[in-house]
Amino acid sequence: MLDELLPSEHATFVAACEVVELSFGERLIEPGALVEHVYFPLDSFISLIVGHEGDKWLEVAMAGREGMVGESLLLGVEEFPLCALVQGSGLALRMDAACFRRMMLRFPALQQRLQRYLYVVMVQLAQTAACTHFHQVEARLARWLLMTQDRASSSTLQLTHEFLAGMLGVRRAGVTSAALALQHRDLISYHRGNIIVLDREGLINASCGCYRADRALYDQVL
Repeated sequence: MLDELLPSEHATFVAACEVVELSFGERLIEPGALVEHVYFPLDSFISLIVGHEGDKWLEVAMAGREGMVGESLLLGVEEFPLCALVQGSGLALRMDAACFRRMMLRFPALQQRLQRYLYVVMVQLAQTAACTHFHQVEARLARWLLMTQDRASSSTLQLTHEFLAGMLGVRRAGVTSAALALQHRDLISYHRGNIIVLDREGLINASCGCYRADRALYDQVL
């Protein structure tokens, strides 16, 4: 995201950030809380999740090095509507909200680029809603694994069935069945919380069209 800035702007922006270590499962922002910091993942990635009836939750968007978290500030809204949960541990740039607002005024080109990213997130939210309603769990799981692999930059993903069930908003038995189906097709290998992507192209073909649509939209807009 930030690599598209002019060198002088990039240096100024990064100098105003601090590098932080994000831990798996860490909640960066709670639903309805004020945004105190914005985050730009470097090698970490963050899930945006919505809760329902206390113990149910669903991932609706994901941000890695291609994006940011805290984007409600771009609309002048201090409250964040979702939970920002660290899905992949690693480093991120963190900037406090007041400094971020000043930077947006100082660098209009950055503000425009981040607003275009916000548009991508809005479309992703709508795409995820449709995907959750219309597509089979197996195809949705394939899409989610591809999205995670893109941001993890690794073919090996440490994910339990319980965690996947929460991300996809389905029962654990549904995730187990879907994972076994993908494994029987030699697309992934799953053992004790470790998923290895064996055939990425095959996994893309097994996923719903939402994955390709997400990638195409990002390339088109950003």
